[in-house]
Amino acid sequence: MESLEEILGRHPFFAGFEAEHGRLVAGCARNVRFAAGQYLFREGDPADEFFLIRHGRVALELVEPGRPPVVFATLGEGEIVGASWLLPPYRWRLAARATELTRAIGIDAACLRGKCEADHHLGYAMMKRFLPILTERLQATRLQLLDVYGKR
Repeated sequence: MESLEEILGRHPFFAGFEAEHGRLVAGCARNVRFAAGQYLFREGDPADEFFLIRHGRVALELVEPGRPPVVFATLGEGEIVGASWLLPPYRWRLAARATELTRAIGIDAACLRGKCEADHHLGYAMMKRFLPILTERLQATRLQLLDVYGKR
C-alpha cells in the first residue's frame, strides 16, 4: 500500500518539492472521497482543508440566494481545490461540489499553516506553488467576464 507521502510526491502540485517538505505536508494529509453531487465545502464555511484531486471532477460555484449556483470553473485530476485557507478569516468564498465520484487528498489547513510558520522555507515553497494557480484562475475568470460582458 502506498503512503500519503508517495502519493503527494506524484501529484503535479508537488513536482520538485523537497523530500523533507513532502514529509511535513504528508503529516497533515488524509484520503477523502466525495460522491457525485456532494459538496467539498460551501461559501462561508471555515476553510479548514484544501484538496488535491486524484480522480474525478469538481465544480467551483458562486451562490446567490434564491438563484441556482453558477459554475465558473471545473477542475479535474492533478488540480488543487481551495485557497481560502491561506488568508484570514479562513472562510470559503465560494462552493466546491463533486460532479462525479471524486477521490482526493485533503490537507488540514491549520496543521499546514502551523508547519509553514515554523519552517518559512516550507511556507515559501507552498506560496510559490499556490500563486501561479491563483493567477491562472484569475486570468481565466477575467476572460470569462470579457466573453460575457465584453463588447461585440
